[in-house]
Amino acid sequence: MSDPMADLERQLKPYRDRFPSFRELPPEGLARTEVTGLVEQLASAEDCRWRDGYASGAVYHGDPEHVAFLSQIYAAQSQSNPLHADLWPSATKFEAEIVAMTAAMLGAGHAPPETPVTGTVSSGGTESILLAMKAYRDFARERRGIATPEIVAPVTAHAAFDKAARFFDMPLVRVPVDGGFRADLGAVAGAVTERTAVVVGSAPTFPHGVIDPIPQIAALAAERGVGCHVDACLGGFILPWAEQLGYPVPPFDFRLPGVTSMSADTHKYGYAAKGSSVVLYRGRDLRQFQYYTLTDWPGGLYLSPTFAGSRPGALSATCWAAMVSIGKSGYTEAARRILETGARIRDGVAAIPGLRVLGDPLWVTAFAADDGLDVYQVMENMSHRGWSLNGLQRPAAVHLAVTLRHTVPGVADRFLADLAGSVEEVRANPGVSTGMAPVYGMAATLPADVVRQLLTGYLDMLFEV
Repeated sequence: MSDPMADLERQLKPYRDRFPSFRELPPEGLARTEVTGLVEQLASAEDCRWRDGYASGAVYHGDPEHVAFLSQIYAAQSQSNPLHADLWPSATKFEAEIVAMTAAMLGAGHAPPETPVTGTVSSGGTESILLAMKAYRDFARERRGIATPEIVAPVTAHAAFDKAARFFDMPLVRVPVDGGFRADLGAVAGAVTERTAVVVGSAPTFPHGVIDPIPQIAALAAERGVGCHVDACLGGFILPWAEQLGYPVPPFDFRLPGVTSMSADTHKYGYAAKGSSVVLYRGRDLRQFQYYTLTDWPGGLYLSPTFAGSRPGALSATCWAAMVSIGKSGYTEAARRILETGARIRDGVAAIPGLRVLGDPLWVTAFAADDGLDVYQVMENMSHRGWSLNGLQRPAAVHLAVTLRHTVPGVADRFLADLAGSVEEVRANPGVSTGMAPVYGMAATLPADVVRQLLTGYLDMLFEV
């Protein structure tokens, strides 16, 4: 078996050697034409795989005209900063309307007037989740007198909840999932105590693309007097349109009285530029616990709605532009194409001998392998064919999140043909690996501390010049 860390280093080295590196500022600045050329070469070297539909998720729209449109909007707003609302009131307009449009899409019209759905724009799904968990922590401490508020979340809930638990000293109570990879309701009910600040459900989960039983989770939370956060980072801009198209989507949003907050990523299926998400709350009261204010600083009164102070207003402008230019009809048509392609890929994967689809996904297909077939080696063989897929664990599996890139004619057929070929290749050459398969294999067998050291070493390599 090869050394996975050495393999990772070998993969990075040619890329770094191909382009000039700067370990300190150049004595004289490079000509702008030269800098532009370097950046364009880097982009050209990177975009061929995702543009041709070889990536799981990552780039959710990718049409050249759409990308050029967003770039034009970004250039017009590149200097704006929502921190200085007096200088850039347009940033405030964009963000307020992004929140309002997202809330309307996610059932805000069903909220009573005394608790309107409110929210803020964030830098991504992780920040949206962190902000919500921080708000629940502070609310629980101040309003409910809980010294150490807890989060109850299924094992499949996003890793951002683990991050929030560590950052905010909130114990995270992980509960199991059922045979369909949805949250086990009995386990959720048993985990909720007087210390619980919030219960989490996903619509859908990142690993397996299935929707937790949100109506039941929300009802349980309301009955117990605790918050309910629905993580719709992945599905917030697909599921509303899927429901209208007739797909079996249970209620998952603010139509449910027990849902008290949600996260939805505009930079995924909202088709905005990378670096934007929305966190929503039922009522202004809960949202205020997200804010940070300081009244006695010599620098003046300080306030910020999210973790960052200065923020790129251009990203909010591009998000707003994407939403108003696509509109309801555009999002519905995009969802139709993605869901049809997702069903085709799901059924095609299930038809490949030795593979089985996990759960009942709509467009994020996770698949495992029968005994004797290493699914991580299958994933590695797919990478040799140009595919960038997501490796999962517990159980060992791989998934493909379908985007508009995969709806281009021929891409789904190519994926299924390459997957079938990769499976056959593993059968013919079991145990042969030159890349990431050993990393996942070790993660399943080595102590957690050893795996953390491996991952930390990988991150260290990313910052070497």
